Amino acid sequence: MSDEFDALKAALRAVPAADPAAKAAAMRLAMENFDRLQGSTEGLRPKQDRPVKAGILQKGLAMLNALKMKPVLAATTSVAALLVGFVVILPLSGKGPMEEARGKQPALQVDAPVDLPVPDALPEPMIEAQTGAARKKEAPKVAEAPAKPATEPSAEDGAQANLAADATQAAPQSEPEVVMQNDQALADAAPAPMPTGRAVAKMAAESYVAGVVAEPMQQPQPNTETFANADANPVKVTAEEPLSTFSIDVDTASYATVRSSLNAGYLPDPASVRIEEMVNYFPYAYPKPEGDQAFRPTITVMPTPWNPNTRLVNIAIQGAVPQVANRPPLNLVFLVDTSGSMEDANKLPLLKQSLALMLGQLKPEDQVAIVAYAGSAGQVLPPTKATDTAVVMGALDQLAAGGSTAGAQGLELAYQTAESMKAEGEISRVLLATDGDFNVGIDDPEALKTFIAKKRESGVYLSVLGFGRGNLDDATMQALAQNGNGTASYIDTLNEARKVLVDQLSGALYPIADNVKIQVEWNPAQVAEYRLIGYETRALAREDFNNDKVDAGDIGAGTAVTAIYEVTAPNSPALRNDPLRYGTAATLEGSDELGYLRLRSVAPGGTDSTLQETPILPGTPVTDETRFAAAIAGFGQLLTDTKYLGDWGWDQAIDLALASRGADEFGYRIEAVNLMRTAKALSQR
Repeated sequence: MSDEFDALKAALRAVPAADPAAKAAAMRLAMENFDRLQGSTEGLRPKQDRPVKAGILQKGLAMLNALKMKPVLAATTSVAALLVGFVVILPLSGKGPMEEARGKQPALQVDAPVDLPVPDALPEPMIEAQTGAARKKEAPKVAEAPAKPATEPSAEDGAQANLAADATQAAPQSEPEVVMQNDQALADAAPAPMPTGRAVAKMAAESYVAGVVAEPMQQPQPNTETFANADANPVKVTAEEPLSTFSIDVDTASYATVRSSLNAGYLPDPASVRIEEMVNYFPYAYPKPEGDQAFRPTITVMPTPWNPNTRLVNIAIQGAVPQVANRPPLNLVFLVDTSGSMEDANKLPLLKQSLALMLGQLKPEDQVAIVAYAGSAGQVLPPTKATDTAVVMGALDQLAAGGSTAGAQGLELAYQTAESMKAEGEISRVLLATDGDFNVGIDDPEALKTFIAKKRESGVYLSVLGFGRGNLDDATMQALAQNGNGTASYIDTLNEARKVLVDQLSGALYPIADNVKIQVEWNPAQVAEYRLIGYETRALAREDFNNDKVDAGDIGAGTAVTAIYEVTAPNSPALRNDPLRYGTAATLEGSDELGYLRLRSVAPGGTDSTLQETPILPGTPVTDETRFAAAIAGFGQLLTDTKYLGDWGWDQAIDLALASRGADEFGYRIEAVNLMRTAKALSQR
């Protein structure tokens, strides 16, 4: 008897040496499980959290049967102890505290999971001596997986693989036969001394740990995402600071990033939430410009949904929609990141599909070139007619991820290519598609800003498409797009690619106004305090408004831009600041103007700005467009845990968005409602 167990131990231990720390941790867990089965449950995971795999008990019994150890299994108490030796290693086969010690590829293969509970104490029929028939009736039934052909294990697989292969060959094809054969053997065998249950458990655990730690452990990739954001705008006192100045923002990357996080089952990083980009993600039916105006402002004043003692001022700017047939030719350079970090399915493969969608929207006079960068930059496709889709797609298909990221070198070559393609009256744009992981070349955001600012003087615009999560460098992408007179979008699905590169292609690539700045002067007689919701990264100094050398945002064809202020009247109970003892301010006595809106912009290719001015007056009819924009502004504030919403929460935001979603032709608004519902559920976990 002792010789047979010595042989078994020698076979089980004939495997590569285990990592001492991993082995100790696994042994500790195995012993804790064994003690729990003996009646001690303190400090262990709840039973429902322990994964149970089918096939281990059958294969263990078959293994013992194959090794002809029937005489060893005579005593019923020893039978229970031996079964425990297999049961205690079950928690190691699922995710749990030992996952890092085990690595990614467990050596012990198990079948599909079934609903087989691990009892706090072994069932009575499994402990007391019974006949084989009684055991067959009362013992838990475990599904038998189809037998797998045995293969010759390699030397490095060790004795563990040999034993598993032998057990698989010896196991009968029918589960009832397995139970009957082993149960009959257990019932008929004569009692004999054997090692304790802890000894059997230790042997099994040592064998398992040795197998799973033989391969080097794979460490998860760290999350290195960075986002461009700033602290939320504070409430400002009109008498002290009556002017509010900022650059418009037509980017939509933040909303898509928020959606990606929520769909993945977690609340987004508050730093990833830029409320103006969430609001501006949606198309709005604002009044269109008339005549030769590039854009038209519309101002609406409405009650604040989250505070009855304040009002929201919605400033909407709608860009003109020129005839697509009359737009100038486009010269597009696809600057594609093919670094090793782009190999995931939602990065380079999705990028290829997205650019393929875009080709169908281009005209015969448009040109396309492709520059790739990874370690070093190179021109994959020289300037080619956009209608030569087979040639363009062939070049895209050749792209593969690998190497480090020479982003600056790629940018320089892309600009050179775009400048060589440009002719009088045409539009040239570099379209950078990346996860933003600029880790070679110019990796300092300020240096990149300077580089891009110099390049935009040539008239070549730069837009950025972000892909993937985990190492998304949103901060660098924003710096590139803002300084390149372009837009930043994040593409997480093919539907988003269609929205950005098909439905809104003209707005993304065809500019109608550059350096668009907004300045609002508030009337202290009507507005004691105000707060701009969003646009934290777009703030400008007061003197920047009249300085045409200070860069600002650009508006594309058909683009709508929304800015929302929350304003508080004098003597309102919602005032957050006490008045100054000696403070005075000039006011427009007798006027109901809340403020005065000034807009500055430069025509594409121009150098001097033009000014538009509009008074901000109450009384404009409130529409579903402004209500829905307010709901999304509330959505963004809820995600950033703002202090300005009071008791207003997810239910109120959902109700407001549902009531004001309108026709919703593309389903974007109902998608936002469902994202709010997801965020509500996640915030309550």
